[in-house]
Amino acid sequence: MYVGLSRQMILQRELDIVANNIANADTNGFKVESLMSSTDAETPKVRLGSSQPIQFALDNGVARDFTEGAMQPTGGPLDLAISGQGFFQISTANGTRYTRDGRFAMDSQGRLVTQGGDPVLDASGSPITLNAANGPVTIGRDGTITQTPSGQAQSQVVGKIGVVRFDSLSDLSKEGASLFVNTSNQQPQPAPDVSVNQGMLEASNVKPVLQITDLIRIQRAYESMNQMISNTNDLSKSAIQRLGTVQ
Repeated sequence: MYVGLSRQMILQRELDIVANNIANADTNGFKVESLMSSTDAETPKVRLGSSQPIQFALDNGVARDFTEGAMQPTGGPLDLAISGQGFFQISTANGTRYTRDGRFAMDSQGRLVTQGGDPVLDASGSPITLNAANGPVTIGRDGTITQTPSGQAQSQVVGKIGVVRFDSLSDLSKEGASLFVNTSNQQPQPAPDVSVNQGMLEASNVKPVLQITDLIRIQRAYESMNQMISNTNDLSKSAIQRLGTVQ
């Protein structure tokens, strides 16, 4: 019964993860998650007539698939998508964070910011400032930002989008709002070989059909475990009743 209960606890956790995946199927830059589970052998502390260990189900954490999502054209001059393994750098009240969600805008101070109002950082780790009075913003595939000052024909470089990568993506922990935090001493490295695509956004890499299939699988497995526990309980009751009758 305890083995079945441990399995049900894993299935409940897995259900929460799959439901979150489905809820974020339309979230830009979202990365699909899955539960990692294993078994743990523990020798019973009571005599059961055998020393065979019992295999309990264990939650080993969440795995995240950083596969690139589909590119969706928006036409927005400040909408950006990264092709390749890289992240935008964002300055927040809690420190530098990283994201693949390139829905940016210009605030009242001319800074390039996220939807939450946090500044986007350049290659040197400084906020990027634009001039609303100048011409349209053009962003090259290397992240270079140019504008044409009023009254001039020649465009000028006003900044460069900072894109970095991590040697080990497992050191990134999800913080919410499509942001990731570096949980290790690993230092992010420049990602010169990625491409920044202006006027596009990266879609979530969630495949809804697969997630719905997982929901059905989880439900059936949970019901199966529930039936097994119920049958085991009925057998225990029956055994107790028979022992009582014999005595």
